[in-house]
Amino acid sequence: MRDNTIMKRRHLIALVPLIMLAWVAEARADATLFLGTNTTPNARTNWGAAIGGGFVIVGWEIEYSRTSEDVEDEAPSLTTTTGNVYLQTPVPVGGMQFYGALGWGFYRERLNDAEGNERHQETSVTSNIGGGVKVGLAGPLRLRVDYRYFTLHGDPLYDHAHRLYAGLNLGF
Repeated sequence: MRDNTIMKRRHLIALVPLIMLAWVAEARADATLFLGTNTTPNARTNWGAAIGGGFVIVGWEIEYSRTSEDVEDEAPSLTTTTGNVYLQTPVPVGGMQFYGALGWGFYRERLNDAEGNERHQETSVTSNIGGGVKVGLAGPLRLRVDYRYFTLHGDPLYDHAHRLYAGLNLGF
């Protein structure tokens, strides 16, 4: 009886590397270039890039984003660098792969006066939550549409920022 239990354990231990290989074989990576809008306190151009990877339903990404300043409306520029984790549908549904994301990182908010002199600058940490969809276009090329809600910590002019973007996503 004892030998039978030892044999079962050995078989199970031998399967672990095979299961891990199958999981890694499903690993995917992608990169996104995007253009959009930050709507806090008014609509301003936002652009950025993200690169990441994942396994079936769980993934990660590192993202850089920059929002332009509007001096007349006293809307500061906002630069964010975040690391995000996401959960996504395991396979595209109707050519669309949906995901939800949660992340943390750093931001810098700046506002100059009409002469270009700095009136305000804050650098601190940020958290974000959001989601979106990746829509298949051709082969590994997809359209990515994303919404994020940022909470800016420290002493920003605006505690929260809303960002909506569309971008080209390339899977590899």
